[in-house]
Amino acid sequence: MASISLEELHLYHAIDRELFSRLLINLSLDPAQSLLIISLWLWLEEQGFTNFIFKIIPFPDHFINSLANEALFCLNSLDFDSRHGGGPRPTLLPPVFPATSLVAGTEISIVLFIRNRFRAISGVKYFLTNVCSRVFTDILETVLGRTDSQSDAALVINGFPHPVFGSIRIVPKCLDHTFPTGRLWEWRMSDGGIVEDDRTLFLTFSRGFPVTTEEIKGVFTEAFGDCVVGIQMELVPVGEQPLYARMVMSSVVAVDRILDGKRIAKFRTNGKHIWARKYERRSELLTGK
Repeated sequence: MASISLEELHLYHAIDRELFSRLLINLSLDPAQSLLIISLWLWLEEQGFTNFIFKIIPFPDHFINSLANEALFCLNSLDFDSRHGGGPRPTLLPPVFPATSLVAGTEISIVLFIRNRFRAISGVKYFLTNVCSRVFTDILETVLGRTDSQSDAALVINGFPHPVFGSIRIVPKCLDHTFPTGRLWEWRMSDGGIVEDDRTLFLTFSRGFPVTTEEIKGVFTEAFGDCVVGIQMELVPVGEQPLYARMVMSSVVAVDRILDGKRIAKFRTNGKHIWARKYERRSELLTGK
């Protein structure tokens, strides 16, 4: 399998490293914020906003500060449910982000992030784990005041584990350390390689109106195409009705299409209702299972 050294990885991500340093040193943002901001911008590049980070570099620090504040606003919108107990989002007109729109070359508003919430969350998590944890280690060591690069202990980044974006493990490596390239370059949001939980919906049903797996698959396939990988119904004694199920989708894109920016989406098949929301491990706690 092909591999790349950490030194080569630094060269490949030289522009990302320059911008990360400016966030941390010039703008004095904390490490957790800086990691999340860069990951969000990398995700925007993946969505087709080509050379987004490269286009930021010529701007002065005060503009980059405005850009970072807009990114933090977007990250907070992705974190909405965990901070507000899953309550409804404000109904104010979604703002357009002037700095982000200028760099992107097109109008960018909060709608982009709300409608692609779980796609964005998975993307940020991916770049935190597969890029940021590798290419910014030496910069973080300098800012955090740690210089023993031979230590194999992970750096402690206040703010992680994050309630939405999870953990990040950053372990210092020598410059000649090699990584397999593999998915570093081939990753796409439609990949089935995304963690299964990130591609899973939690479904609930009305008591007295039993729904079959065939009916569930039928309603979602008809509306969204061949996107259902598998359905696991609640295990119940013979003769009792399952009241919930987990449905694994082919991609995170399908999850966002189904929810369409809402916390809960409602569907109907053969006179029976199905409620869908993003699956989280704590979802099962709600049912007492």
